[in-house]
Amino acid sequence: MKSGTLLTIRLNPADNVVVARAEILAGVEIPGEVVSCRDSIPAGHKIATSDIAKGQVVRKYNQIIGFATVDITVGDHVHVHNIAMQDFDRDYAFCAEAREVDAVANPATFQGYVRPDGRVGTRNYIGVLTSVNCSATVARYISAAVEEDLIATYPNVDGVVSLVHGTGCGMADTGDGYANLQRTLWGFAGHPNFGGILLVGLGCEVNQIDFLLEAYGIERGPRFQTMTIQDTGGTRRSVEHGAALIREMLPAVNDITRVTRPAGDLTLALQCGGSDAYSGITANPGLGAAVDLLVRHGGTAILSETPEIYGAEHLLTRRAVSREVGEKLIERIKWWEAYTERNGGEMNNNPSPGNKEGGLTTILEKSLGAAAKGGTTNLCNVYRYGEPVRTKGFVFMDSPGYDPCSITGQVASGANIVCFTTGRGSVYGCKPSPCLKLATNTVMYTRMNEDMDINCGVVIDDGMPIDVLGEQIFNRVLKVASGDPTKSEQLGFGDDEFVPWQIGAVM
Repeated sequence: MKSGTLLTIRLNPADNVVVARAEILAGVEIPGEVVSCRDSIPAGHKIATSDIAKGQVVRKYNQIIGFATVDITVGDHVHVHNIAMQDFDRDYAFCAEAREVDAVANPATFQGYVRPDGRVGTRNYIGVLTSVNCSATVARYISAAVEEDLIATYPNVDGVVSLVHGTGCGMADTGDGYANLQRTLWGFAGHPNFGGILLVGLGCEVNQIDFLLEAYGIERGPRFQTMTIQDTGGTRRSVEHGAALIREMLPAVNDITRVTRPAGDLTLALQCGGSDAYSGITANPGLGAAVDLLVRHGGTAILSETPEIYGAEHLLTRRAVSREVGEKLIERIKWWEAYTERNGGEMNNNPSPGNKEGGLTTILEKSLGAAAKGGTTNLCNVYRYGEPVRTKGFVFMDSPGYDPCSITGQVASGANIVCFTTGRGSVYGCKPSPCLKLATNTVMYTRMNEDMDINCGVVIDDGMPIDVLGEQIFNRVLKVASGDPTKSEQLGFGDDEFVPWQIGAVM
């Protein structure tokens, strides 16, 4: 990245646009570019540095981000009014850039909770899960009935959280939608950040608790209990019974203490939301550098949001450890193309209005920045939504671009900590996995510093190298994994952000 002037950022010598670092008025000359702005350019937006004829490519990151819809003159504001998407060939070059990972000799450590299956948690919650929306209110009443002063007497318990959702019935008991829900509930029921689980159903729903337990080999025990409202005798009795079950769990859950564990026990969910033009310049590559460090220390990182790597998938297939892994990613891309088409949409329905206001124009531009979160190491595997991640290293999990839904799947897949980059200022938290918020620019970080954990705007403002920022993020991840609260945890986020991905007809 070349940013020798205060006015613009050039990301690659081959680009025919540069990015405004601040608002630039019409007529201002851009030092180093021999360009005068023909329009007022908002911060984060693009300026043409050469003439681009109608139909010719617009290039940023030395990648195609769109095609000119009219003749663009040097100095023009380049945005939705004069560029758009169209199909073009991409060279997947499977495995061409795969390489050996330079593992560190002495991995870093953190303080975590070791579970009976050997997995390690970063938090120690008791979870109240629901098989169906019909048991959502009772689940919330149960968690509320466990008094705060009682929880306070168990210092190793982070709290009781009810995670409710809007489905579980009125659906087919086969197919993608049912499989997604079952994988999600299974993933949360066995998540290492939970020391105990109570699963609450109504009793007559499609998503039967016994079916779930049988399908995934889950056994009831002192720290895994189930109940249905109908069998228990209604709302009041269910709340009393559920609260009593949790009180019985508390001593055993509290007996679990943190021990020193290698960083390789961490699985990091990578997410971006409320993106702007700086996302692909500061926070996302900074997080990517932290991911490279985590992988070198033996850990795992999960990139997701399939619609938001659309147009950048060829950069991931080149890093695939095998053609089979690369083909799995392309199969998911083609599924999404067909899925959006049959639902009357298109992949370029994304970016959102907020993304566009922040300077992003097409999904290609957004995806190229979003993919930077994945760093540079090999793509080791590709997973379905909520599928258990068993492969170490950098992996991909299929999901929508809707952040709460995507992160729900990543946590179900095993993520025990989340890093969320944002340029516009997304407010989000996640239980049971703590969520670090990474601001892409200093202006937003300052305005929303009660929500943001790390200011990545220092890359632009102070010239901080990306690898230095990556090391800072990595060290902060270790501290949060060891128990340091994130801003979203301090604000109490995480109870309402559980959103399983619904696919299929509601009947």
